[in-house]
Amino acid sequence: MKMFTKLLVSEESLNPRHFIKMVVFVMAGIFFSCNSENTSEEKWVPLFNGKNIDGWTVKITGHELNDNYANTFRVEDGILKACYDDYEQFDNNFGHLFYEKPFSSFKLKVEYRIVGQQMDGGPEWGNRNNGVMLHSQSPETMELDQNFPVSIEAQLLSNSPDTKRPNGNVCTPGTTVEVNGKRLQEHCFNSSSKPNYDGEWVTFELVVYGDSIAHHIVDGDTVLTYTNIQLDDGSPLSEGYIALQSESHPTEFRSVEIMGLRK
Repeated sequence: MKMFTKLLVSEESLNPRHFIKMVVFVMAGIFFSCNSENTSEEKWVPLFNGKNIDGWTVKITGHELNDNYANTFRVEDGILKACYDDYEQFDNNFGHLFYEKPFSSFKLKVEYRIVGQQMDGGPEWGNRNNGVMLHSQSPETMELDQNFPVSIEAQLLSNSPDTKRPNGNVCTPGTTVEVNGKRLQEHCFNSSSKPNYDGEWVTFELVVYGDSIAHHIVDGDTVLTYTNIQLDDGSPLSEGYIALQSESHPTEFRSVEIMGLRK
């Protein structure tokens, strides 16, 4: 503004024509500045800092809050891992790593890959299977031996060369959703995605607007949409915590980012 003040009081600016031009120039600059702010690109905010699990809470079945049993969740070389190197056997040790804040309307982007072999003792369905929980209950409210939080689960899957399961399916522990206007009766519902395979980095996105609608996007393709997110008792479920799972197959996350949305 100092520059504009000097220009306005110069001798040349005393000429009415120049004065009008200068006012138009200033007003155009102000408009352009405001308009640029309104149309600026949305920013992704990292939830994982690439160094440790600060800001996250661990809850593993049969273990107290923040008992990271057998170093299940760890960060190595900038990668957040759910792994089982220090396990003798997977004994119903379902784990969840909760981010510290709840969210309602947001975009979540996770880059992950499933690697190695499933831990001995893991359930058959847990092979090449992990997940991201959204609208979850808080970790503090989970029972000691509770396997899964009440939430919506977006499945993160991979395949061996001889299988072709879809990715980005939805499961509903303690919750329900509607697909194509019909309330789901089954616990899990498959998406329309192409298969992803072992060791392949996958970009998985969730776009969620409170309890009204959610989209699953796998490598840029929208593969599943559901609406009317509710608890089993019919109550709307419009917000909650985000959690990464450990379900017996090693999984790596190289980024976890979020973008707030207006409902």
